[in-house]
This record gives sequence, structure tokens and C-alpha cells, in this order.
Amino acid sequence: MSQSLKGTSINTESPQAFRAALERFGLPEFRAAWGRINRGIEKESLRVGRNGHLALTPHPEALGSALTHPYITTDYSEALIELITPVSDSIDDTLGFLTDLHKYVYYHLPEGELLWTSSMPCLVENDQQIPLAQYGSSNIGRLKTLYREGLGHRYGRLMQTIAGIHYNFSMPDTFWTAMREQQGSTESLQDFRTRKYLHLIRNFHRHSWLLLYLFGASPAVCRCFARGRQHSLDDFDEATLYRPHATCLRMGNLGYRSDAQRSIFICYNELDNYIDSLHRAMSTPYGPYEAIGLKAGDRFLQMNTNLLQLENEFYATIRPKRADDSGRRPLEVLKAEGIQYIEVRALDLDPFLPLGIDEEQIRFLDAFLLHCLLSDSPECTREEYFEVESNLAKTVTEGRDPALQLKRGGTPVALRAWADELISDIRFSADLLDTTGQTDRYHAAVTAQAEKVRDASLTPSARILDSLRQQQQSFVHFAGQQSVKARDWCMATPLDPERMAHFTQVSQQSLIDREQLEQTDTADFDDFLEDYNQLQL
Repeated sequence: MSQSLKGTSINTESPQAFRAALERFGLPEFRAAWGRINRGIEKESLRVGRNGHLALTPHPEALGSALTHPYITTDYSEALIELITPVSDSIDDTLGFLTDLHKYVYYHLPEGELLWTSSMPCLVENDQQIPLAQYGSSNIGRLKTLYREGLGHRYGRLMQTIAGIHYNFSMPDTFWTAMREQQGSTESLQDFRTRKYLHLIRNFHRHSWLLLYLFGASPAVCRCFARGRQHSLDDFDEATLYRPHATCLRMGNLGYRSDAQRSIFICYNELDNYIDSLHRAMSTPYGPYEAIGLKAGDRFLQMNTNLLQLENEFYATIRPKRADDSGRRPLEVLKAEGIQYIEVRALDLDPFLPLGIDEEQIRFLDAFLLHCLLSDSPECTREEYFEVESNLAKTVTEGRDPALQLKRGGTPVALRAWADELISDIRFSADLLDTTGQTDRYHAAVTAQAEKVRDASLTPSARILDSLRQQQQSFVHFAGQQSVKARDWCMATPLDPERMAHFTQVSQQSLIDREQLEQTDTADFDDFLEDYNQLQL
């Protein structure tokens, strides 16, 4: 059977579902080319040594320069590797490239080291044991390390060793051109695209608690992670802390939440509002950070003493983004050129998956994000902003509690009832994507998540706790065991020789690029830092 869309004939076994999806979103059509979503994955993993302890070895030189390598870098620490896939409209290609990156890294790790498969850290003796990422002697390299130094003073180094997956998403250009025409907009194409991505972001915030419930995989932590910090976790065993119904402790008070950042209200109604809100936070001195000081003798302690050192310090669950290699600040690029894609940052590594993510999760994310884009999206208010924050906080610690209630427009609603409604709505966008791709895999991915709503024991967070109980394991032993399994899966087949040669060439070139940058960068670092802190918009 076929469904005709302006001359494009595509097979579908469910034309009625396709028509229902078009009606649901008020669309006259959804062309085949629009399903070619552009994706990219950024995956962080700690390097660990024997017995689950943090690796103290430097970033392997064979992996190239973390400053200039396009695929392999580090995040906060020398031990926190970040793997980056190129943009692709093929899920298979994206996951294949990520698999090959893992293989290449494993070929060059020091003997006995593993990539940790959990978002929550391994065994760490103390904060100062964690080595800051090093990017060389260029001014931009020194700035990146200084930024991390400041994060350590502000939030503690241990918090910065938390790992996650960032999912980059954008609709194809043909979608935006046709959508602007359909809606009769007189805006420039980029202004229209920017407005619609903000539309998506607002809906994402309203519903992102669902992703924490479905994919959260950090219900337990090593006891060392909470050492010297106030917390409300329970004892699981002598080495592990947990919450019985927790989903994603990574996004809670022991993770990416802080008192300082709770005071920041970021508005996503217009791009200028978003930019102004972040710029204000980067320009406002903050007493506790002033108390840390800018320097200790001649040594810098942080980039500045403002509420945020720079844009990336704001721990959002989603960010508007634009790729740029000009050296301009992210806010400058957004203001000048608008939003190009969005970056989802609320995803844990799933320790049951060798790559931390799989095709099913990607397909659900695509359908979820398309739903956020196509559904109505009222402008957000300050009251709703903090209601969203409260819903996230509740889902983090109590998400699998069958009695848990969230707030929707100030009215209590059971999480599971709301989740059922959302899953039902997301099926419409899944039907659109299945039709364009002549598949049923998006529908299957949504159905798999519906099962998790009906049976919370199917969620990764519940499965982790069940494994700890069944095997009578600590969190660290469980994560270490999963890390070995993931390594064995990655190394079960050799890396393609052409891909190996490509990665080797890119790694070598990145070292050359860093050296050239260092040789030509002769400006005084104090002057460079002062100029960098003067962000003019």
C-alpha cells in the first residue's frame, strides 16, 4: 500500500495511522525526506584501573590531542574520555562509528584499564586525586584547564567525574523550508528555525522527566561519592548508597544540581531572552565564588568570580546549539546566526548496553523530540520553570514510586497516568517517522517504553537494583562487571583496517595541530583571560 506525498510514493502498512498523525499535528503532509533526521552522539566514560579505581594515567598520546581531535577528547578529567560521532542521518552509521571509536580507544588504553559503563563514578579516594584535563600550553588550552579548575573549587571535583550521553538532533533543511511555507511565515528561514527549536525546547522541559523515568540508570552510587556531603540516600550495603525508587541520581542534588544554579531563571521564549539570561549570570559576581578568590599567589583558581564562568557551566538538560570553528563564544554565535540543532543532556549511560545507548532508545528520542517540535508549546513562565524543576527533582529520587505525583499547571497528576498520555501522543510522531522510513521500528520503540510505564521493573534503574540484590553485589562490583562485558563485546571483532588507518591519521594530525597552535600563540595569558571574560553581545 502507498501513501502519496506530493509525488513521493512510500510504502506503509498503516495509512490510517499516518493520516491520524497528520491531523494530530495539523500537517497537510509529512514528506519522506523529512524523516532523515541528523544525529550525533557525544559519549563520556571514565577510564578505570584494576578493582574499579579511577585511572591516574594521562590521556593516551596515541589517541591524539584532546584539544584538537574531532572524535576523541576529554571532559573534566584526564580520566574522563569523550567520544564524538560525526553528524549522520543514519542510525546504523552513527552507532557503527561509535562502536569503532570504542575499539580504537581500547587498542590504545594502558593495560588493565576499562571504560566505566556507569554514569556514576568508580572508586575515588579523594577530590584532589582526580586529575584535571590537560590541553597543552596554548592560551585556549590553558583556559580549558582553568575552567575545570574553577569547577572543582565551586562544586567539587568528584561531581565533575559523572558521565553521560549527549544526543544532538536536528531536522533536515528541506523540512524547515517547507514548514515555513506551510505556516505562511514571513521570517527568514533561520529566524523561523530558531523560533521552532525554542518551541521544542520548552516542550522538552515540560516532559523531560519522562526520559529520566524511562532511561535513568543511576539509582545507586559508591559510598565514596557522598563522602563529606549531606545527602538523603539509604544504605544498600557497606559500600553502596541508593534510593529505592530512584531513577537518575546523576541529575539530583549529589549530581548536576547546585544552590547557585537554582537561582538562575533561564527563559526559552525568545532567543534574546535566553542569551540575556545566561549573559547576566556570567556577568553577576557571586559571593561564595568571590570568597574562593581569583588567584592564589600567581596561580589562577577560576576564570572569574561570577555566577557562571562561561556558558557551558549552566547545567541544562537541553541546550540550543550552533556549530562554529571561528573561536567565537557560543552565545555570540547563537546571537549572530541562530539555532542550528539541539543537544539533549539528560541521558545516563545504560550499563546494560555496551555503547551506553542503542537503536531503540535513539528511535524513541527521535519520536519524543519530533513530538516536542510539532505539538503546541505555550510560552513558559517563571512559575512553570520552577514547577518543571520540581518535577525533575521528584522523578530523580522517587520516579518509580507508583504513588508519585507531579504537578501540571499547578494541578497534581500521577506520574504514570501522565506518562501513559505522553506515550500515546508520541505514537503519532513515531507513525510519521515509520512511514517516511518504511519501517515499524519507531512504533516498536515507543511500545517498549509503554511497557516500562506499565511495569517499572523493566526500567534500567530498577534492573540495576535488582541485579545488585540478586548477585549480592556492591555498585562498584556491578559496574566493573558490566564494563568488562562491554569491553569484550566491543573487542569481539577487529576494527576495520581502513577505519583504523583513518583514526590513526586523525590522531596524529591532531597532535600536529595542537603543536602549531602552541607555537603561534604568543599572547600573554593574563591579557587573554581578561579579553575572554569581556563578552560583548
